[in-house]
Amino acid sequence: MPDLKILAISGSLRAASLNSALVRAAQKFAPSGLSIEIYEGLRDIPPYDTDLDNDTPPAPATDLRRRITEADGLFIATPEYNYGVPGVLKNALDWASRPTATSPVSSLAAKPIAIAGAAPTNFGTVRAQLALRQSFLWTDSKVVGKPELQIFRAHERFDASGNLTDETTIDLLRQLLDALAAKIRETRVSASV
Repeated sequence: MPDLKILAISGSLRAASLNSALVRAAQKFAPSGLSIEIYEGLRDIPPYDTDLDNDTPPAPATDLRRRITEADGLFIATPEYNYGVPGVLKNALDWASRPTATSPVSSLAAKPIAIAGAAPTNFGTVRAQLALRQSFLWTDSKVVGKPELQIFRAHERFDASGNLTDETTIDLLRQLLDALAAKIRETRVSASV
């Protein structure tokens, strides 16, 4: 069976981000059959502006939409800022959620998505993940319900180089990625019926 293509997005711009380390860990520990590409263009996407979202939207927004459309699913690792989703991540998803001049359907429509997050505190990604789940209701994205992956006290689970070293967390990450693969296959079957 060919690999399922997953686009992994970290909601953080910080160089030493635990959530960026988490998407790298997803790529490293991906189960057989999943090919994970890490999206690195979050910083380049301009603030969403309907006036710019016309026949020639900004190139970074077009690139994001294309990459989401071409992916079989998304893996999003989000930090939590002020009890919510980081602005740069929400902005990118606002661009991705809109239909375009060439496609009347959002690139997120019915897209299988797994959400995870890492934080140095005990609850630092929980509310952001909930907010993301609510955002994806509008696009009818197929978000993995379980397992949930909130890596608390994440600085204790990654080494100084940003490598995920905690075996329990690695196992939970693999379970989440397996559930994403199953969601993709389930979505394909539903679409073909």
